[in-house]
Amino acid sequence: MCTHCTRRQFIGAGVVGGLALATGRWAAATGASSPPPASKVRICVIIAGEPAGRSWGLSEADLAPILKRLSQAEINLGNVEFVIGRASTGEQTAQLLDKAGPDAPVLAVSADIFGLSSFNSDNSVLSTVFKQGRPAAVFHMPIIGGHDWCLVNPWREEGHRITLFNSSDYDELERAASLLRVVPLLRRSRVLVSPPFKGTPESFAPEKVKQRLGVEMVAIPDGRYDEVMANVDEVAAKAEAKQWLDEAEGILEPNEEDVLKAARASLTLDQLIAENQIDGLCVGTCMGWLSRGFPCLGFSRLNDRGIPAACDGDMDCLLTMLIFQHALNRAGFLGNAGGVDTAKNAFHLSHCSAPLRMEGPGSPKAPYLLRRHAEVRGGAVTEVHYKIGQKITFTKLVHLDTLLMFTGKIIEVPKVPKGEERGCRTELVAEVADADRLLANWGGGVLGASAKDYYASLHRVAYYGDHTQSIRHLAHLMGLQVRQEG
Repeated sequence: MCTHCTRRQFIGAGVVGGLALATGRWAAATGASSPPPASKVRICVIIAGEPAGRSWGLSEADLAPILKRLSQAEINLGNVEFVIGRASTGEQTAQLLDKAGPDAPVLAVSADIFGLSSFNSDNSVLSTVFKQGRPAAVFHMPIIGGHDWCLVNPWREEGHRITLFNSSDYDELERAASLLRVVPLLRRSRVLVSPPFKGTPESFAPEKVKQRLGVEMVAIPDGRYDEVMANVDEVAAKAEAKQWLDEAEGILEPNEEDVLKAARASLTLDQLIAENQIDGLCVGTCMGWLSRGFPCLGFSRLNDRGIPAACDGDMDCLLTMLIFQHALNRAGFLGNAGGVDTAKNAFHLSHCSAPLRMEGPGSPKAPYLLRRHAEVRGGAVTEVHYKIGQKITFTKLVHLDTLLMFTGKIIEVPKVPKGEERGCRTELVAEVADADRLLANWGGGVLGASAKDYYASLHRVAYYGDHTQSIRHLAHLMGLQVRQEG
């Protein structure tokens, strides 16, 4: 919640938004300009070389389970379509890439001893992929899949966006596809925004975000939030409020009117998202919205539905959440770093807009209490109780070029008694590998002057599971750096 925005920042937000719209730096939020629903992402699967079953190459029998697993991955992922073909030369590769389309990344299956590189020929499969600037993932079966896997690091050092899945586990084919789809999905993505912004400055420069990630920033027009809220269907708002009340394990401070006002704010956000076909939301003007209804419940609901929503105007975290929603189909918990406890070798993260479905839109909801906001001391927010013992990954994209990362395991989820105020309502405490190292490496040494920006330094996004390997693969495909903080 943007409880620390000054009055000057809040008033300036409308001015900045108006200037941005006037100069055309951001797109205007209007239903008429909304794009049509996106079709599936195409991924070009190249069987590289000649599957002949000779030494250091795949046979047709070896290839069969790979193709079967790719078919299953299409079903599981839902928004991916494979264009599969065989190629040994640059010409064959170019024809296959043309068929897949200009935005299709590449999943190359090493099927021959030098099927990917043709001894580093300029007429090879991957040289052709590199010339077109496409991100590529290589799937290589140990022992039988050829020798080209050892060239992946040198290719990457040359500046090519390539990663390697060197494994006998066919499930890695699906993981490769889930990460490859991120780049084209980002190019299709639009995010609804409202300043003032926080984070590293590149993340809220619309032209830089568009150039680096392909994401379009769409400004909420002045007064549109008020217009939508004034016309919220009261029956729908009462139904939304009833669901929050009925599903809560307990209601401590808020009354029904507090929850109803929050439900109206939630439906207002839903309408703004729907009328612009938006993929994410970042709001820095929440301070001006509080008297009409806390938007925290709405942020939780959007994240549960697979629409990343970030408060405090933190564009670093919104872009992080968008990337990982596309990659993992999971919500992230954006929180304030409550500190590193070197005595307990633990890290604290807390906020008031926590998602309930941390394992995807169809996953079970975490239990929660309805509370008043601890700092503002009003409204209705959730206190979510995440799973003790759950492995967790903390990450954030900064400067549009670096992913910060560390992992832990949840060891405590504090339950704050009624009437007691203790920071943000949802809190998790995670045991980390080395708290002293995390404290020393906070920010990964890459924040620069942005380290003095409160939120650029403070916020992290938490995900259920250990995603260390996926983050490194993703960084290779997107041309990002990774900095292990702890």
